[in-house]
Amino acid sequence: MGETSEANNPEVDHIKPMARLRRTFRYVIPYRRRLGIAMVCLAFGSSLGLVYPSFFGDVIDAAFTDKDISQLNNSTILLIAIFAVQSVFGFFRHYLMTWVGLRVVVDLRVSVYEHLVNMSQSFFHERRTGELLSRMGDDVGQLQNTVSQDLSLALRNLVTLIGGIAILVWTNPYLTAVMLAVVPPLSLLTMWLGRRIRGLSRRAQDRLASANGELQEGLAGIETVQAFTRESHEANRYRSAILDAFAMFLRRTIARAWFMSASSFLAFTTLAGIFWQGGHMVAAGEISAGDLTEFMLYTMLVAGSVAAMSGVWSSFQQALGASTRIFEILDTHPGIADEPGAKPLEQVEGEIRFEGVRFSYADRDSTVVDNVTLHVEAGQVCALVGPSGSGKTTLGRLLLRFYDPDAGSITLDGHDLRTVQVASLRNHMALVSQDPVLFSGSIRDNIRYGRLDATDAEVEAAARSANAHDFVAEFPKGYDTRVGERGVQLSGGQRQRVSIARALLRDPPVLILDEATSALDAESEHLVQEALETLQRDRTTLVIAHRLSTIRHADTIVVLDEGRLVEQGTHDALMERDGAYAKLVARQASGGREPSSAAQ
Repeated sequence: MGETSEANNPEVDHIKPMARLRRTFRYVIPYRRRLGIAMVCLAFGSSLGLVYPSFFGDVIDAAFTDKDISQLNNSTILLIAIFAVQSVFGFFRHYLMTWVGLRVVVDLRVSVYEHLVNMSQSFFHERRTGELLSRMGDDVGQLQNTVSQDLSLALRNLVTLIGGIAILVWTNPYLTAVMLAVVPPLSLLTMWLGRRIRGLSRRAQDRLASANGELQEGLAGIETVQAFTRESHEANRYRSAILDAFAMFLRRTIARAWFMSASSFLAFTTLAGIFWQGGHMVAAGEISAGDLTEFMLYTMLVAGSVAAMSGVWSSFQQALGASTRIFEILDTHPGIADEPGAKPLEQVEGEIRFEGVRFSYADRDSTVVDNVTLHVEAGQVCALVGPSGSGKTTLGRLLLRFYDPDAGSITLDGHDLRTVQVASLRNHMALVSQDPVLFSGSIRDNIRYGRLDATDAEVEAAARSANAHDFVAEFPKGYDTRVGERGVQLSGGQRQRVSIARALLRDPPVLILDEATSALDAESEHLVQEALETLQRDRTTLVIAHRLSTIRHADTIVVLDEGRLVEQGTHDALMERDGAYAKLVARQASGGREPSSAAQ
């Protein structure tokens, strides 16, 4: 599956960095009314910020030059009033901008997740879950400051910068020219360091995502980690990855700190130069002390705005680094998606045909399924058997359209799977696997996952049919018992019966059983097998079998070897043929058990 993201191309990252930033701000459009009110508050607050330096100048002249107490009192009261009004505008600006920023992050995370759950299986096989979680957590969170705080700071300081320079030019063109002499080199420095910070930020986020991948793998496999006493090994592996990320974040921090320090030094050196020049002008009687104070305050506002804009620009560069990875995910094509003109499947009888199907996984050189042609009548039970790696599970995955075949076609009731809507196809199927995945909610929630609108009575009826009701009733909380992550609070047989109840509740015309009893003890297997027999009634069933004793009564048994179909028939017919199937049965009967199949 090819990546379609422009972020994969480093040249594009330099050519169109602002395009991704604009794309981020598109998520603001639904909240433009709140943002508009925030902008009005920002405009008024920033405008008031440009007023008070002139009143400070009046205070200085009233106190030290004119000795006018009445003017001093009036100017001070006006200053306090300006500060009060400005603080009210500041409160609403901050609240509204932060609200918009938080909501945009929520929408962006939902968009990323909605896209991820529709990606093909190969996408997740090529990426670690921890890295994807880092993208949704750290990278998306990085954009929150950009949308809320940084945008607000940029606009506020832009207003202050433009307004302040305009007032300074009108007040004293000569001193203003001295102040502006430092702005062009400072801007060039900003651009150069900003690009460097963006690159460091992107690399730092990549390394943090890699560290999160190590963390997720260790926690997901904690049983194996502890069983093999590899706690220290996993901790050291994570420590190495996180220290690698720390080193990159430190490089970014040093670059940003040097950037901020250099900007501040140049800005305040300019202030010192202007104060020195202005002091000479006051001593010569060319301007008053109040005029110099007013000019210095405006200069400090402009210098502070330049310094703040430098910081905002640096933050924007970090956001660009984060947005690159986020939009890389959003721009990645799902791989398995509805083709133009795909139609929904309405009624399904369950007739399945594989016609000359050939398939190999992208990360393997060998062909996993090789020219398989197979016909399963509606309502039949078809068992797939063969040694590990023969392609049994892959046929089930192809039927669910987790992958598309490289050659040949698969049809359901005469419809090529590629011509029907993916969701409607899978709505008519259910999967019961060797290691069923349960979610961390209650038993009731996990069974209802098969049909979300099912009533409690329907959930219980499905559990009874799956031989699950009795053990559920023994729990103090019954169906409200929480099963823990991946169902760790339940035994293997209990998890399997809950998953069968889930499939029964879905009531699909096509059923795929992927070695559903191979990992169970004899008692659990007996209960699960009974439940499976109930589940298979009147359904087209594809049974991927390890224990051959469980599929003797299948309508047809298909023997696979190295991806090829080598035998097909009923149990009795295949035993009479004394071929590959008979050898498999004899091997199991003699105790030479075939290793449990890995997912193929």
